[in-house]
Amino acid sequence: MARFAALPTPTSPPVGTPLSDEAAMRLALAWAEQAIGLSDPNPRVGCVLLDASGGFVGAGHTQAAGQAHAEVMALRQAAERGLAVRGGTAIVTLEPCAHHGRTPPCCDALLAAGIARAVIAVEDPNPLVGGQGLARMAAAGVTITRGVLADEAAALNVGFLHRMRTGRPWVRMKWAASLDGFTALPDGTSRWITGPEARRDGQWWRRRAGAVLTGIGTVLADDPRLDVRDWPTARQPLRVVLDTAGRLRPEARVLASPGDCLHVHGPHGSAVGDAWCAPLDATGRIDGAAVLAELGRRGVNELHIEAGAKLNGAWLAAGWVNELLVYIAPKLLGQGRGVAASPFAWPLDDAHRWHWLECTPVGADLRLRLQAPG
Repeated sequence: MARFAALPTPTSPPVGTPLSDEAAMRLALAWAEQAIGLSDPNPRVGCVLLDASGGFVGAGHTQAAGQAHAEVMALRQAAERGLAVRGGTAIVTLEPCAHHGRTPPCCDALLAAGIARAVIAVEDPNPLVGGQGLARMAAAGVTITRGVLADEAAALNVGFLHRMRTGRPWVRMKWAASLDGFTALPDGTSRWITGPEARRDGQWWRRRAGAVLTGIGTVLADDPRLDVRDWPTARQPLRVVLDTAGRLRPEARVLASPGDCLHVHGPHGSAVGDAWCAPLDATGRIDGAAVLAELGRRGVNELHIEAGAKLNGAWLAAGWVNELLVYIAPKLLGQGRGVAASPFAWPLDDAHRWHWLECTPVGADLRLRLQAPG
């Protein structure tokens, strides 16, 4: 049960308020954020509608899979207010879909409503869309403007865009460490390195993910739940346990938490609950590339890893991690367990270099986010 009130609906301006393209797109992005923890495996999309004179008439965001998309929700809001959108503008954070999936094409809904202009942040790389939504609207005479706040829109849907292009989820690896780089004392004690604000913040990033992955070593040592508790969410991420030898116990809390758990085991390990037998790599461990492909097939957009040093090191060395989410506590432990045990060392000139995304104080701690090169 969530211990916090539902996230507030974005504050929209009064009906008729004139909005520039950028101001309207910022509002659409705020609406799109409401789809976090709701719309997966579909993208997080927001839509703002302006009337023919450029005044605000409605907004909406994508609902759960199989339900209405952002454009339809915005059209509904305008209709409920008795406001016309014919001759107006649709501001959408992602190209409107052009295919029949669980719902009809959104570009057709906008055309039927008489939209004269569309402002789009990012084109959809989904091969079922791939520019067809914009092409269909342009062919009907709609004026198209592309690329407004594209970076912000792409960051909100980094997992969906990555999966559409590669077939794999975007992999975000999280850890919390002391100033001297330890995640726990030598005996494994780790509660609590960071403060309550950082721990709650980490739950927010879990909420973004379609799946949370860990290794059997972490499960046996810490018996984590790996669910989202400190933020409201309509959907718990899938919990994934890598367990080559099949040591997962039926009483593990990761199996009992709300939502689903996938037990990934090797060909000689026993299965518990919902399970998938994965191939092994040359070292005899579960093949991470195969896991990523399977999770991509299951529609996981963002994969959040909270694991121990061995799994962290192996996945980093293999180049499977796209982003690091690191919490640094202002503490010195002197000795302890490291964050990532790489199977080999790189010379300094060849060391993995990451790009800074942000450095933000969170309570008494520091949140660092970095992106892999390339």
